Amino acid sequence: MDIQQVKKANSIMDKSAKIYIAGHRGMVGSAIERKLNALGYHNLIHRTSGELDLRNQQAVNDFFSIERPDYVILAAAKVGGIHANNTYRAEFIYDNIMMEANIIHAAYLNKVKKLLFLGSSCIYPKMAPQPLKEEYILSGYLETTNQPYAVAKIAGIEMCDSFRVQYGCNFISAMPTNLYGTNDNYHPENSHVLPALIRRIILAKKNNDSVVTIWGTGSPRREFMHVDDLSNACYFLLQNYNEAGLINIGWGEDVSIKELAEMIAVEVGYTSALEFDATKPDGTPRKLLDTTKINKLGWIPSIKLQDGIRRTIEEVKDQF
Repeated sequence: MDIQQVKKANSIMDKSAKIYIAGHRGMVGSAIERKLNALGYHNLIHRTSGELDLRNQQAVNDFFSIERPDYVILAAAKVGGIHANNTYRAEFIYDNIMMEANIIHAAYLNKVKKLLFLGSSCIYPKMAPQPLKEEYILSGYLETTNQPYAVAKIAGIEMCDSFRVQYGCNFISAMPTNLYGTNDNYHPENSHVLPALIRRIILAKKNNDSVVTIWGTGSPRREFMHVDDLSNACYFLLQNYNEAGLINIGWGEDVSIKELAEMIAVEVGYTSALEFDATKPDGTPRKLLDTTKINKLGWIPSIKLQDGIRRTIEEVKDQF
């Protein structure tokens, strides 16, 4: 299949298609699995990390040669917030590059019809113009705290495009904004900012704490999207998008970390003080995705931030 044929490929997935979801137990992978199941896709395959080490090339190749999936959704990744990214730099670059490389190469060897690779908005340069357009990739220096993870994700995008150019593989790359929702990670040190704030503020209310101290100045702005919106976008792209290069998935709106913390406090019912520790790193000043490309294709998100936060708090409030 040449490149023009790839671009014209009919990517409508038959309900009986065998679909491999890498990372099915994570927030993103589990959301995609729920979406596909709801739509009548039941020929889904997956393995836990204990059953299949995606960093092991031979194990991945053996899995693909036996299962022969028609479609692959690459949602497996080692992820975390600023602290985790900055502390476990070696694991973040090694684990992610190995998983991506093994799965993408095995998908090529086994003639997978289509592969969707999921990256992250942290691939963009720290000081790139806002909102972040797809063409800004590799136009400047990355944010230092998550550079290893970002480099790994950039490598995954380049792999998809390179296999498309050289071999005609229909491999696509999507870059979601900051995600939250069902099955998020609420680890006290290694979670992302939104789940971390939800956990800390819920506990502060339960413990009658007089203050919640939050890393940084509170001024950085971030865009957030519920993972169910992402799963809808992924299905849309699997059905409708067959192009080289990455495509952003987001809301196109952002809030400051201070505004986010205040919003969570209102939903939790926490009325005491929120303080910001300016000695801790802020990370990138702003990360807002330009979503013109996917919007023009016909997809827009539907879960507003306040509604999504309320739903998420209701799901997890008794866990802490």
